This record gives sequence, C-alpha cells and structure tokens, in this order.
Amino acid sequence: MRVIKVGGNLAEDAGWMSEVARAVAASGIETVLVHGGGKEVSDLQRVLGLEPEWRDGLRVTTPRVMDVVRMVLSGSVNKRWAAALLNAGVDAMGVSGEDAGLLNGRVSHGGALGRTGELTQVRTELVHGWLKMGLTPVISPVSRAPDGGGLNVNADDAAAGIAAALAADELLFVSDVSGVRSGGTAVSALDADEADALLSSGEAAGGMRPKLRAALRAAESVGAVRIGDLEMITDGAAGTRIHHARETAHAGD
Repeated sequence: MRVIKVGGNLAEDAGWMSEVARAVAASGIETVLVHGGGKEVSDLQRVLGLEPEWRDGLRVTTPRVMDVVRMVLSGSVNKRWAAALLNAGVDAMGVSGEDAGLLNGRVSHGGALGRTGELTQVRTELVHGWLKMGLTPVISPVSRAPDGGGLNVNADDAAAGIAAALAADELLFVSDVSGVRSGGTAVSALDADEADALLSSGEAAGGMRPKLRAALRAAESVGAVRIGDLEMITDGAAGTRIHHARETAHAGD
C-alpha cells in the first residue's frame, strides 16, 4: 500500500489530473491519495481581499483564511480529484481530515501562524476499512483541532504523517518537477545530511522546503520516499529517493 501526495503548479490543470489518475489506475497498487491546492487557496484569498502571507513555506491562517482553506481544499479540489480518479476507473471517495475526526492536530508554531497546524493522530482504522472495501481515499489535509475547529495542515506534512501511521510501503510526493535539484541538477537520491544542506543553504526554497522536511521525517518509518513527477507512479526508479541517515550509513553492508 502506498500514499501519494499530489500538488504543484499543475495541480489545478484538468489534463494533468487525468494523467495522474490514469497512472494510479494503471499501477494497480492500493493507494491513498492526499492533495494540496495552495495556489487555488491563494487565488480565492485575493478575490476576497485577503493577501496571502507565508513564513518559511507555510501559510499564515487567520480565521477568515481558514474558511477559504476549507472551501477550496475540502470542497472543490477534493471533489475534482475524486472525479478524476473515478473517470479513470478508480473507485475513489473524497473525504476531509475533519470528517469522522480522520485527521487530528494541534496549532503549530505557538499560534504565530494562526490556524496553521500539525498532525497528531490519524484514525487508521477508517483508512484500512475503506481500502478493504476496495475504495481509494482522497484526503483533504484540513484537520480537526482539540477545540473542534479546523486546522490548515500542510499537505506534505499530512501525507507524511498518514504514510507513517499506516506503515505504508511507499510515499510519493508528486508534482510537476522531476525531482529535487542540487547544484541546478535533479538528483536520484539524497541522504539526510545532503537534504539538510539544501535546506540550510536556501537552495531548497518555497514549497520544496516543507516537502523535503516532510520527506525526511517520513523516511524514518516508511519503506520508500520519493519526490518527483507523475512518472514515479508507474516507474520505481523515477524521482529523487530520500534516505534516512541511518539507512544511508548502512548502504552496501
């Protein structure tokens, strides 16, 4: 079983979504799909006169912005991904992390980013039940806070937490980039030290920062973690594989 997180600049392109859905169908692998949708959240914010604010790759989420996040991620984006998979022959169901308390979290960064949060618990029995029924869960990362309100959990972090909780065989971060770039070139593998260097130097910038951090955390407990484009769904060698330091240290033993 694997978890696929989808996002990036092409995430709202219907053609690209269809390609991803067809690749998931062709792979025949039991899949949980987690999606982002940050560009559409920002677009709607601006329409409503709310200029997006970011800190270290994470969105500042005021209560009004939280409403926008819910509308976009748990509404239109979630249902478009479910529809794309259904059209490709995958028996998909769209669900929010708030539904049935599927994803539980807490406010992060001491509240400095508003309703931006971090994942603390996954109701894995729900996911396993859906998979046993032959369903492919399509999960919005919007999570439930202890106060009963919603939390804007970064989709990369949510996917990493879900994959770890499910003890997934693989976690794929799928977007429109072929892999992590170092020195201007996409690399086939990164260990923890190399990834930390990219983060410290600022070479890993923007949305790649939370993605790389999430991949590093997931690599401690998930069978394989890769970052790249949709080719990874059907090609086990595509993308950049992220290795935990201990795994790399024993390579070749």
